[in-house]
Amino acid sequence: MTAQKEVALPQLIVVLGPTASGKSSLGINLAQTFRGEIVSADSRQVYRGLDIGTAKVTPEEQRLVPHHLLDVADPREIYTVAQFKQAAMEAIDGIIHRGLVPFLVGGSPHYIQAVVDNLDIPQVEPQPALRAELEQRPLPELLAQLEELDPQSATTIDRNNPRRIIRALEVCLITGKPFSAQRRLADPRYHSLLLGIHWPREILYQRIDERVDIRMQQGMVDEVRKLLAEGVPAERLDAMGLEYRFISRLLQGQFTDQAEMVQRLKYAIHDFTRRQLTWFRKEKRIVWIEGGTDVEQQARTIVSDFLKQRQIL
Repeated sequence: MTAQKEVALPQLIVVLGPTASGKSSLGINLAQTFRGEIVSADSRQVYRGLDIGTAKVTPEEQRLVPHHLLDVADPREIYTVAQFKQAAMEAIDGIIHRGLVPFLVGGSPHYIQAVVDNLDIPQVEPQPALRAELEQRPLPELLAQLEELDPQSATTIDRNNPRRIIRALEVCLITGKPFSAQRRLADPRYHSLLLGIHWPREILYQRIDERVDIRMQQGMVDEVRKLLAEGVPAERLDAMGLEYRFISRLLQGQFTDQAEMVQRLKYAIHDFTRRQLTWFRKEKRIVWIEGGTDVEQQARTIVSDFLKQRQIL
């Protein structure tokens, strides 16, 4: 009987953290230091035209380090986690093939888990007619149906994100099986280092508020106005994250003034960040570094030690 050959898993470095924690700049610094390229793990930055509201890295920053999976989808269409996983793994494998170090950078837990844990995701094509029907129903009604069909997904899903809820229902209704029961772990493709940036809660909220103010100054309202003019429905923007949801509602006259909208948006992002942190706290593999003046040096030391290792199968 021939002995099975031992194979070293390719190494993958994941830079993650909550909103406004500094993931993008740290990822660029590390990729420059360790001859790497970046694969974005942001469920909104995949869409063209969603730039200011998603804090997408600028063209100047992209010239510092090659970035993958930015601007790959039309915002009028839904880009699924299964599509992301396939494209991300192709990009990561290409980086490894070129003898460089892949960095997966972002804060979307479902994107990160799909790659790191090699999730076997249900390959259910979008069902336009069913989605159109579900989109007409109130969110509480959709949540009640999901709780009935798939209690596990109902407890872990972002309950304020109609797009995620509708996708979970779509898979349940088409396959006749709970969405959560169909997301299985396959053998890992990579030996992954999960590197997270931690800030005290009050400092993180301050960073969030400052970034909202900067985005408003950069023209975030005009960005949303342009997307609407280009034919992206307000209902679609409502599902594209808090910034787009609140600003599209501002433009529809649902706020008394812009100042009220901005303040309520900041509070909503704080609440969203708490949910992000809940997921991150459950992920025990994350190596946390403290945000601050020496964050890059902390990260470089950890990454350097990791790259000296090789995990053997």
